Amino acid sequence: MQFDRKDKDDAHLLTLYKTLLYPRMVEEKMLILLRQGRIGKWFSGIGQEAIAVGSTLAMQSDEYILPMHRNLGVFTSRNIPLKKLMAQWQGKISGFTKGRDRSFHFGTQEHKIIGMISHLGPQMALADGIALADLIENKQHATLVFTGEGATSEGDFHEAINLASVWSLPVIFLIENNGYGLSTPINEQFKCKHLVDRAIGYGIEGIQIDGNNILEVYDELSEIAASIRQNPRPVLIECLTFRMRGHEEASGTKYVPQHLFDEWTKKDPVKNFEDYLVTQNILNEELIATIKISFKSEIEHEVEAAFNEQEPLANPTTELDDMYAPYVQKVINSSVVQTEKRYLDAISDGLKEGMQRYDNLVIMGQDIAEYGGAFKITDGFVNQFGKARVRNTPICESAIVGAGLGLSINGYKAVVEMQFADFVTCGFNQIVNNLAKTHYRWGEKADVVVRMPTGAGTGAGPFHSQSNEAWFTKTPGLKVVYPAFPYDAKGLLIAAIEDPNPVIYFEHKYLYRSLSGIVPDGYYTVEIGKANVLKQGEQLTIITYGLGVHWALEYLNDHPEISATLVDLVTLQPWDKETVAGAVKATGRVIILHEDTLSNGFGAELAAWIGENCFTDLDAPVLRCASLDTAIPMSKVLEDSFLAKNRLAETVDKILAY
Repeated sequence: MQFDRKDKDDAHLLTLYKTLLYPRMVEEKMLILLRQGRIGKWFSGIGQEAIAVGSTLAMQSDEYILPMHRNLGVFTSRNIPLKKLMAQWQGKISGFTKGRDRSFHFGTQEHKIIGMISHLGPQMALADGIALADLIENKQHATLVFTGEGATSEGDFHEAINLASVWSLPVIFLIENNGYGLSTPINEQFKCKHLVDRAIGYGIEGIQIDGNNILEVYDELSEIAASIRQNPRPVLIECLTFRMRGHEEASGTKYVPQHLFDEWTKKDPVKNFEDYLVTQNILNEELIATIKISFKSEIEHEVEAAFNEQEPLANPTTELDDMYAPYVQKVINSSVVQTEKRYLDAISDGLKEGMQRYDNLVIMGQDIAEYGGAFKITDGFVNQFGKARVRNTPICESAIVGAGLGLSINGYKAVVEMQFADFVTCGFNQIVNNLAKTHYRWGEKADVVVRMPTGAGTGAGPFHSQSNEAWFTKTPGLKVVYPAFPYDAKGLLIAAIEDPNPVIYFEHKYLYRSLSGIVPDGYYTVEIGKANVLKQGEQLTIITYGLGVHWALEYLNDHPEISATLVDLVTLQPWDKETVAGAVKATGRVIILHEDTLSNGFGAELAAWIGENCFTDLDAPVLRCASLDTAIPMSKVLEDSFLAKNRLAETVDKILAY
């Protein structure tokens, strides 16, 4: 291995050596503890330390790094105390996740490190969002994100790099090519000769370097980071290295040919650099021994101190509270000046008010800029707020949701538009595993609103009409709102933007231009979690939301002989249990009406809760009126038959017969 010290003095080289040696010695201690049964799992980065250490030292301390689970050197190079890291690995209350998540699945704003989730690829989009915030702020910053050669096969890898390319984001995408994805060798993972060649397809620079050469890693990354701070753009780096241990220790390495171990043992990054420094008269055997004795003593002390840290105390109230960032909504009253507006215009108004109130709010989505969005909700926004904050995106839902989280991490707010709610499946992982769990895992807000144009009535068929709110109402950490009227649509959207927690905002496409109502001008909010009682009656209660509200109103207006209480939930998570309980008690008969399919729709949760908590107030079984358990068809005849509205009358007759 050839080293080129360039203009580095002896002190600098010695610092690099110590920073490289320390994580190796920590790892060796972890392997001992594993054999002793004192820890249960370890993902070893032995043999790959030069990448983590060299690249981290090349970054400024206030620049974000997004590492993987074999990048201990990132954390130690950012001077995170080993005791704190060990407490994290052991699930202690003093760890970064308070025992809620494992290994390096955490972030720390103090050290500007954002850890991974087990799905590997999604963190790359977070780097895009972090870099976008820096770009908008005109900060001369770079962002560094790690991935492995295995994750380059994931769609998240391609989406994130393409987005960074299109937006000229100052991100360094670093691939650690260590030869194996668990047991799958690279020849079974990709056909291109070098992973760095993929840069060509995205129109960006690609550089391949020796990942075991600490000086080469440090110098290349330093040069690239300095360059993209001045000239923002993404760069793809492929670091060639090798995994000397198993994927994790339990998996072993029997699948690796011995000749590869022999070859890469000779390329050990620590031993080679150590030998080089001896030839440079910077190190000698005595100094090496002194450094190692000092590190060993420190590691022993820190590890044992962490073992003595307190275990988490199981407190369900605390656990539930920590699913969300602390926030007490202050409802802002509406203006006395009111205008009749369509449902669509109320949403546009709310979004515009949010953009005016928060200059750190960015909206992103397909065709939302000059075109104004598929439904023209953002028409004119780009002229008013500029392309930096009103951003057309490629077709890459996962990357955009992830970028929204990255914006939030770096001090911004984000509104992400799904062109249709159906398309959210392509960004599902980012929502349910990143947005929803980030605060619970390591105390970081996820200040993102996902707008979801949803619902039937337009004959748009199985991929543009389905009701999918139940996918999210069962996911802890998300808030879910679903306005049925223009007043609520505007006020709820502003409230969702204010809230630092992730909010899934459902807006019904059929109501866009078919429904109008009085909407206050200016800035106001509607309380998230509060239902509306639209009618008071004595015979039965209908609980519904979205388009179901209008089906119920139409039916009750056509049947004035029926005395019914009508509850519009407005918010599905957290939903208003107090109002529901009061409505049940008032009539003793309950129909839950929704556009979604019957089985496991949100109505099932409502029915179960009412059965458990309001049983003595019931005079009849809780009945659900929902759509058929099929995909939603296109034909109007078939769609009408599918929808719950077609069964509302018979459901009312059935419950009144008790």
